[in-house]
Amino acid sequence: MSDPRLAARYRRFLIGYPRDYRREMADEIVAVFLDAAPPGRARPTAREAANLLLHGLRCRLGRPAGRMVVVWAALTAILCGLFTAAAATRLAWETARPLPTAAQATPLFADLLPGHDLTGKVEGSPAMFVVYGAPLGTEHIRDLLFGDGGEYGFGSTGVALQGLSEADTARTLATAQARLDAGGWQATSPRVTRSDADTTETTLAARRGDDVLTFDLLSQPRYRNMYFSVSLNRATPWAAYPAGVAGLLVGALAGWLAFGWASRRTEGRAPALRALTTTLYGVATALWTIPSGLGVVGMAEHHLTEQHFVWHPLWEWLGQPALSLLFVAGVALTLLAAAVAALPRRPEALTADDELAV
Repeated sequence: MSDPRLAARYRRFLIGYPRDYRREMADEIVAVFLDAAPPGRARPTAREAANLLLHGLRCRLGRPAGRMVVVWAALTAILCGLFTAAAATRLAWETARPLPTAAQATPLFADLLPGHDLTGKVEGSPAMFVVYGAPLGTEHIRDLLFGDGGEYGFGSTGVALQGLSEADTARTLATAQARLDAGGWQATSPRVTRSDADTTETTLAARRGDDVLTFDLLSQPRYRNMYFSVSLNRATPWAAYPAGVAGLLVGALAGWLAFGWASRRTEGRAPALRALTTTLYGVATALWTIPSGLGVVGMAEHHLTEQHFVWHPLWEWLGQPALSLLFVAGVALTLLAAAVAALPRRPEALTADDELAV
């Protein structure tokens, strides 16, 4: 006689199957596994557990003869997982220490930039993330959606020095590097780029604990213009990493289940309705995928060419919020496709299985 505890444990791994399918087929599936189990087995093997879960998730998609449905479901799961992970990491940034005020940062800048009068020159952002120097608010919705979403970024506390000669600027940067080394900062090598024949930009980054400093030197000798700035912001909080992983897993599972629900709802429906839902969701997926692809390519190139102590956040890798209008349009089309899929079936649209059930 089979162990009832083993049967109960097999049933737990049927959670991947749709509820109606479990009600109808659970006993048969469990019986097959019990017959194949050797005497004395107390719990399912890892292979059996994975088999039940994966086949259950596949069953949730319906369309047993179709292969493309699995591809679409996987793409949906990946996109939903990434967007959920981005939202989770943004929430995790709330655990970071607030940016230092101008008064708190002034002694640090004074130590790194000796001989310069910083009175009244140090300024601080009002929030960790800002749009045009201000905390994100409803008044910025138009900016985010219509071309200025890229203005949403890290805030900082910093100071800028102008009116320096080329020699003064070089001396100031060299002194700052020496002070960084003495203060236990981990610093990158200065990186020099030339944007045109008249402009050279030198950047240097340094980190100590969760403090990240960025030095930026803009030189235009032809116009006798030297601009030297130092900004201080925070490193990525440790909570962002587990939050991102958890968000990825939860979002991917939710995306798979939601796609499976819509797939089963439209299976066997009128061709026009299936075509409508497929078109709506296909366009929505393109509106999500294109910004993400552009974001990944741009951010990868950026990080490969520059040293970073703070990587750009995940949402920027997904093209957000710079291309948020496309994301919002994709969400709207997806909700519309779900509403169409949720329409009640007409009696003439019943499948053969439905007729037998009646």
